[in-house]
Amino acid sequence: MENTSPRLWTYTPSNSPVALPKEALFFNSSELLPLMFPDEAPQGMLSGQTLQEYCSAFTSEKGTVDDLLSNQEGAPMSQRRPFLLLGELANPYRLQDIGVGPMPIFTVRMTGLCRTYADALDNREVVPGVHHITLARTEGWWEKTHIGMATVEQMKHMVAWLDQGRKGTWKPVRPAEGELYFETEPLDPPTPDDIQWDGHKEIVSASSPETTGAQIDLKTVMVAIHTNYGCYDNRGRFARCAHISQRDFHDNMFRRGSSKKWKDILDIC
Repeated sequence: MENTSPRLWTYTPSNSPVALPKEALFFNSSELLPLMFPDEAPQGMLSGQTLQEYCSAFTSEKGTVDDLLSNQEGAPMSQRRPFLLLGELANPYRLQDIGVGPMPIFTVRMTGLCRTYADALDNREVVPGVHHITLARTEGWWEKTHIGMATVEQMKHMVAWLDQGRKGTWKPVRPAEGELYFETEPLDPPTPDDIQWDGHKEIVSASSPETTGAQIDLKTVMVAIHTNYGCYDNRGRFARCAHISQRDFHDNMFRRGSSKKWKDILDIC
Protein backbone atom coordinates (compact mmCIF):
# COMPACT_ATOMS: atom_id res chain seq x y z
CA MET A 1 0.00 0.00 0.00
CA GLU A 2 1.66 3.25 -1.17
CA ASN A 3 -0.56 5.94 0.33
CA THR A 4 -0.11 6.17 4.10
CA SER A 5 -2.36 9.19 4.74
CA PRO A 6 -6.16 8.86 4.61
CA ARG A 7 -6.26 12.18 2.74
CA LEU A 8 -4.39 10.62 -0.19
CA TRP A 9 -7.31 8.24 -0.79
CA THR A 10 -9.25 11.05 -2.41
CA TYR A 11 -12.92 10.36 -2.96
CA THR A 12 -14.31 10.92 -6.45
CA PRO A 13 -17.75 10.03 -7.83
CA SER A 14 -16.16 7.76 -10.42
CA ASN A 15 -14.53 5.40 -7.93
CA SER A 16 -16.96 5.42 -5.01
CA PRO A 17 -18.21 3.08 -3.63
CA VAL A 18 -15.24 0.92 -4.58
CA ALA A 19 -13.72 -0.55 -1.44
CA LEU A 20 -10.31 0.96 -2.03
CA PRO A 21 -7.95 -0.88 0.35
CA LYS A 22 -6.83 -4.28 -0.96
CA GLU A 23 -5.38 -5.49 2.34
CA ALA A 24 -6.07 -5.46 6.05
CA LEU A 25 -5.06 -2.16 7.63
CA PHE A 26 -5.18 -0.07 10.75
CA PHE A 27 -6.93 3.25 10.20
CA ASN A 28 -6.38 6.42 12.17
CA SER A 29 -6.70 10.09 11.32
CA SER A 30 -3.04 10.56 10.35
CA GLU A 31 -1.93 7.31 8.69
CA LEU A 32 -2.83 3.87 7.42
CA LEU A 33 -0.77 0.89 8.50
CA PRO A 34 -0.90 -2.45 6.64
CA LEU A 35 -1.75 -5.38 8.90
CA MET A 36 -0.22 -8.82 8.46
CA PHE A 37 -2.19 -12.00 9.05
CA PRO A 38 -1.16 -14.17 12.01
CA ASP A 39 1.01 -17.18 11.12
CA GLU A 40 -1.75 -19.65 11.89
CA ALA A 41 -5.48 -19.51 11.28
CA PRO A 42 -7.64 -20.58 14.24
CA GLN A 43 -9.86 -23.63 14.16
CA GLY A 44 -13.64 -23.39 14.23
CA MET A 45 -16.00 -20.50 13.62
CA LEU A 46 -14.97 -17.18 15.13
CA SER A 47 -17.28 -15.00 17.20
CA GLY A 48 -17.12 -12.91 20.35
CA GLN A 49 -13.87 -13.36 22.27
CA THR A 50 -12.29 -15.77 19.76
CA LEU A 51 -12.79 -13.24 16.96
CA GLN A 52 -11.41 -10.41 19.10
CA GLU A 53 -8.33 -12.47 20.00
CA TYR A 54 -7.67 -13.37 16.36
CA CYS A 55 -8.00 -9.76 15.21
CA SER A 56 -5.66 -8.70 18.01
CA ALA A 57 -3.03 -11.11 16.68
CA PHE A 58 -2.62 -9.14 13.42
CA THR A 59 0.63 -7.15 13.41
CA SER A 60 2.12 -4.07 11.75
CA GLU A 61 5.57 -2.51 11.54
CA LYS A 62 4.60 -0.45 14.59
CA GLY A 63 3.33 -3.29 16.76
CA THR A 64 0.23 -5.37 17.33
CA VAL A 65 -3.33 -4.16 16.85
CA ASP A 66 -3.62 -3.78 20.61
CA ASP A 67 -0.46 -1.62 20.63
CA LEU A 68 -1.84 0.58 17.85
CA LEU A 69 -5.19 1.05 19.59
CA SER A 70 -3.44 1.94 22.84
CA ASN A 71 -1.10 4.42 21.12
CA GLN A 72 -4.09 6.14 19.50
CA GLU A 73 -6.06 6.13 22.78
CA GLY A 74 -8.68 3.96 21.13
CA ALA A 75 -10.96 1.50 22.87
CA PRO A 76 -9.36 -1.94 23.32
CA MET A 77 -10.34 -4.88 21.13
CA SER A 78 -12.42 -6.32 23.98
CA GLN A 79 -14.87 -3.43 23.46
CA ARG A 80 -15.13 -3.87 19.69
CA ARG A 81 -17.51 -5.83 17.49
CA PRO A 82 -17.45 -6.66 13.74
CA PHE A 83 -19.18 -4.20 11.40
CA LEU A 84 -19.39 -4.83 7.65
CA LEU A 85 -18.01 -1.95 5.56
CA LEU A 86 -19.67 -2.36 2.17
CA GLY A 87 -18.94 0.82 0.25
CA GLU A 88 -18.08 4.39 1.16
CA LEU A 89 -17.31 3.39 4.75
CA ALA A 90 -14.36 1.31 3.46
CA ASN A 91 -12.74 4.44 2.00
CA PRO A 92 -10.06 5.82 4.39
CA TYR A 93 -10.65 9.36 3.13
CA ARG A 94 -14.32 9.12 4.07
CA LEU A 95 -13.62 7.54 7.46
CA GLN A 96 -11.34 10.43 8.31
CA ASP A 97 -13.84 12.92 6.93
CA ILE A 98 -16.60 11.73 9.27
CA GLY A 99 -14.21 11.44 12.25
CA VAL A 100 -14.83 7.80 13.10
CA GLY A 101 -11.60 7.39 15.10
CA PRO A 102 -9.00 4.57 15.10
CA MET A 103 -10.24 1.24 13.77
CA PRO A 104 -8.65 -1.97 12.45
CA ILE A 105 -10.10 -3.09 9.10
CA PHE A 106 -9.85 -6.62 7.69
CA THR A 107 -10.41 -8.12 4.24
CA VAL A 108 -13.16 -10.74 4.15
CA ARG A 109 -15.11 -12.87 1.71
CA MET A 110 -18.92 -12.96 1.66
CA THR A 111 -20.72 -15.94 0.19
CA GLY A 112 -24.41 -16.09 -0.62
CA LEU A 113 -24.60 -12.29 -0.27
CA CYS A 114 -23.75 -9.46 -2.64
CA ARG A 115 -23.15 -5.73 -2.46
CA THR A 116 -25.76 -3.83 -4.46
CA TYR A 117 -26.81 -0.21 -4.87
CA ALA A 118 -29.35 1.32 -2.52
CA ASP A 119 -32.21 2.99 -4.37
CA ALA A 120 -31.30 6.47 -3.15
CA LEU A 121 -28.78 9.24 -3.77
CA ASP A 122 -26.56 10.99 -1.22
CA ASN A 123 -25.94 14.35 -2.89
CA ARG A 124 -23.67 15.83 -0.22
CA GLU A 125 -20.46 17.48 -1.36
CA VAL A 126 -20.27 16.15 -4.91
CA VAL A 127 -22.13 15.99 -8.20
CA PRO A 128 -23.88 13.72 -8.98
CA GLY A 129 -23.51 12.28 -5.48
CA VAL A 130 -22.90 8.92 -3.83
CA HIS A 131 -24.93 5.78 -4.33
CA HIS A 132 -24.43 3.89 -1.10
CA ILE A 133 -24.32 0.12 -0.83
CA THR A 134 -26.71 -2.30 0.81
CA LEU A 135 -26.72 -6.09 1.21
CA ALA A 136 -28.80 -8.67 -0.66
CA ARG A 137 -28.84 -12.44 -1.05
CA THR A 138 -27.69 -14.26 -4.16
CA GLU A 139 -27.37 -18.04 -4.11
CA GLY A 140 -23.82 -19.14 -4.92
CA TRP A 141 -22.34 -15.63 -4.99
CA TRP A 142 -18.96 -14.64 -3.51
CA GLU A 143 -16.98 -11.41 -3.33
CA LYS A 144 -14.52 -9.56 -1.12
CA THR A 145 -15.40 -6.71 1.21
CA HIS A 146 -14.21 -5.47 4.62
CA ILE A 147 -15.12 -5.62 8.27
CA GLY A 148 -14.11 -3.01 10.80
CA MET A 149 -13.73 -3.98 14.43
CA ALA A 150 -15.68 -1.04 15.81
CA THR A 151 -17.05 0.17 19.10
CA VAL A 152 -20.79 0.65 19.53
CA GLU A 153 -20.26 4.41 19.34
CA GLN A 154 -18.33 4.09 16.08
CA MET A 155 -21.13 1.98 14.61
CA LYS A 156 -23.71 4.57 15.64
CA HIS A 157 -21.55 7.33 14.18
CA MET A 158 -21.25 5.59 10.80
CA VAL A 159 -24.98 4.82 10.60
CA ALA A 160 -25.82 8.41 11.58
CA TRP A 161 -23.61 9.68 8.77
CA LEU A 162 -25.42 7.45 6.28
CA ASP A 163 -28.78 8.69 7.61
CA GLN A 164 -27.98 12.37 6.75
CA GLY A 165 -30.14 13.52 9.66
CA ARG A 166 -33.12 11.38 8.61
CA LYS A 167 -33.04 8.83 11.42
CA GLY A 168 -34.10 5.34 10.41
CA THR A 169 -33.22 5.58 6.71
CA TRP A 170 -30.37 3.18 7.43
CA LYS A 171 -30.67 0.43 10.01
CA PRO A 172 -27.96 -1.69 11.70
CA VAL A 173 -28.93 -5.37 11.55
CA ARG A 174 -27.45 -8.86 11.86
CA PRO A 175 -27.78 -10.99 8.69
CA ALA A 176 -29.44 -14.38 9.18
CA GLU A 177 -28.08 -15.85 5.94
CA GLY A 178 -24.81 -16.14 4.03
CA GLU A 179 -21.28 -16.89 5.20
CA LEU A 180 -18.24 -14.77 6.00
CA TYR A 181 -14.54 -15.67 5.97
CA PHE A 182 -11.22 -13.91 6.36
CA GLU A 183 -9.61 -13.75 2.91
CA THR A 184 -5.83 -13.89 2.47
CA GLU A 185 -5.60 -14.01 -1.34
CA PRO A 186 -6.87 -11.96 -4.32
CA LEU A 187 -10.40 -13.02 -5.23
CA ASP A 188 -12.42 -12.23 -8.35
CA PRO A 189 -16.23 -12.40 -8.06
CA PRO A 190 -18.38 -14.38 -10.49
CA THR A 191 -18.73 -12.86 -13.95
CA PRO A 192 -22.08 -11.66 -15.32
CA ASP A 193 -22.11 -14.78 -17.53
CA ASP A 194 -21.95 -16.94 -14.39
CA ILE A 195 -25.34 -15.68 -13.20
CA GLN A 196 -28.38 -17.65 -14.30
CA TRP A 197 -31.72 -15.78 -14.39
CA ASP A 198 -35.08 -17.57 -14.75
CA GLY A 199 -37.20 -14.44 -14.65
CA HIS A 200 -37.70 -14.67 -10.90
CA LYS A 201 -34.39 -15.57 -9.25
CA GLU A 202 -30.67 -15.16 -9.89
CA ILE A 203 -28.29 -18.06 -9.12
CA VAL A 204 -24.54 -18.30 -9.66
CA SER A 205 -23.74 -21.41 -11.69
CA ALA A 206 -19.92 -21.28 -11.30
CA SER A 207 -18.12 -23.15 -8.53
CA SER A 208 -16.84 -21.06 -5.63
CA PRO A 209 -13.05 -20.95 -5.08
CA GLU A 210 -11.69 -22.54 -1.93
CA THR A 211 -11.74 -20.33 1.15
CA THR A 212 -8.35 -19.16 2.45
CA GLY A 213 -9.10 -17.96 5.98
CA ALA A 214 -11.05 -18.62 9.13
CA GLN A 215 -14.86 -18.40 9.15
CA ILE A 216 -16.63 -15.63 11.05
CA ASP A 217 -20.08 -16.17 12.55
CA LEU A 218 -22.04 -13.80 10.30
CA LYS A 219 -24.96 -13.76 12.73
CA THR A 220 -22.74 -11.82 15.16
CA VAL A 221 -21.77 -9.17 12.58
CA MET A 222 -23.61 -5.88 12.21
CA VAL A 223 -24.22 -4.22 8.85
CA ALA A 224 -26.09 -1.08 7.84
CA ILE A 225 -28.88 -1.72 5.32
CA HIS A 226 -31.01 0.81 3.49
CA THR A 227 -34.57 0.45 4.80
CA ASN A 228 -36.37 3.36 3.17
CA TYR A 229 -36.47 1.90 -0.33
CA GLY A 230 -34.20 -1.15 -0.13
CA CYS A 231 -32.10 -1.66 -3.24
CA TYR A 232 -32.40 -0.76 -6.91
CA ASP A 233 -34.48 -3.16 -8.99
CA ASN A 234 -33.11 -3.64 -12.50
CA ARG A 235 -36.14 -5.35 -14.06
CA GLY A 236 -36.13 -7.92 -11.30
CA ARG A 237 -32.34 -8.24 -11.10
CA PHE A 238 -29.70 -6.70 -8.85
CA ALA A 239 -27.30 -3.97 -9.93
CA ARG A 240 -24.22 -5.53 -8.33
CA CYS A 241 -21.32 -3.25 -7.48
CA ALA A 242 -18.87 -5.92 -8.62
CA HIS A 243 -20.16 -5.57 -12.19
CA ILE A 244 -21.44 -2.00 -12.48
CA SER A 245 -19.44 1.11 -11.54
CA GLN A 246 -21.15 3.93 -9.71
CA ARG A 247 -20.86 6.27 -12.71
CA ASP A 248 -22.40 3.71 -15.05
CA PHE A 249 -25.14 3.01 -12.53
CA HIS A 250 -25.97 6.71 -12.13
CA ASP A 251 -25.88 7.55 -15.84
CA ASN A 252 -27.56 4.48 -17.27
CA MET A 253 -29.75 2.84 -14.62
CA PHE A 254 -30.70 5.04 -11.67
CA ARG A 255 -34.35 6.19 -11.69
CA ARG A 256 -35.06 4.08 -14.77
CA GLY A 257 -36.29 1.11 -12.74
CA SER A 258 -37.95 0.46 -9.40
CA SER A 259 -36.85 -0.69 -5.95
CA LYS A 260 -36.80 -3.96 -4.06
CA LYS A 261 -37.99 -3.82 -0.45
CA TRP A 262 -35.26 -4.67 2.03
CA LYS A 263 -37.32 -7.39 3.73
CA ASP A 264 -37.54 -9.21 0.38
CA ILE A 265 -33.80 -9.26 -0.27
CA LEU A 266 -32.28 -10.17 3.11
CA ASP A 267 -33.26 -12.21 6.16
CA ILE A 268 -32.06 -10.78 9.48
CA CYS A 269 -31.78 -12.14 13.01
